Amino acid sequence: MRIAAAQLTCLPGDVPGNVRRITALAASARAQGAALLVLPELALTGYVPDALAADPALWTAPDDPRLDPLRSVGIATVVGGALPTGGPRPALGTLVHGPDGALLTVYRKQHLHRQERAVFAAGDADGRFALDGVRFALATCFDNHHPALVARGATDGCRVHLASSLYGTGGGIAERAALYPEIARTTGLFTVLANHVGPAGPWTGCGGAAVWGPDGALLAEADDRTPAVVTADVDA
Repeated sequence: MRIAAAQLTCLPGDVPGNVRRITALAASARAQGAALLVLPELALTGYVPDALAADPALWTAPDDPRLDPLRSVGIATVVGGALPTGGPRPALGTLVHGPDGALLTVYRKQHLHRQERAVFAAGDADGRFALDGVRFALATCFDNHHPALVARGATDGCRVHLASSLYGTGGGIAERAALYPEIARTTGLFTVLANHVGPAGPWTGCGGAAVWGPDGALLAEADDRTPAVVTADVDA
């Protein structure tokens, strides 16, 4: 199976505009033979916690009609957004749709970073799904810094670890470069990182969307400047 990792410059607080950008990346990934595309954290809105706290119209349920163009592009997608919870705070979540547009799973970030705790409700369950005989584990940004969560993917029979994240320029570059090869080596899982590139709320995303093999070897990597998708093949 070929998997694509994306890096994206989001339009702040513009769900339809970001869906258009994501759909174009998904079409590019599909043209390269990918069966699955992974997008960065909060790709549907950009990383704008204050706006998400103030405006529930920016929250996206799994059946939100604004996602229809993405659901119809013909490739499975892993895309992050603010998800309604039935309470006053959304989840910092991930929606996974199959190539036919059917919902495969919903994941809610369990380990919220400092500035996120006042805005989002934390999840309490691991994210898993299967596609074409391959089992996947989901983690969102700071989740990946918690070894117990990461290790459970391998224990649960997953083959691929998917990370939707935001790493910025400065210290985020070294942090990203050290963490994800180590996740691959310690779990024995293919490890896929999707990241922001360019302006991302109060940060500047450092790009570098990438795929590592189970031994930690780099299989594909994007640059630090432009929206793009990179692909790599994983075995079941």
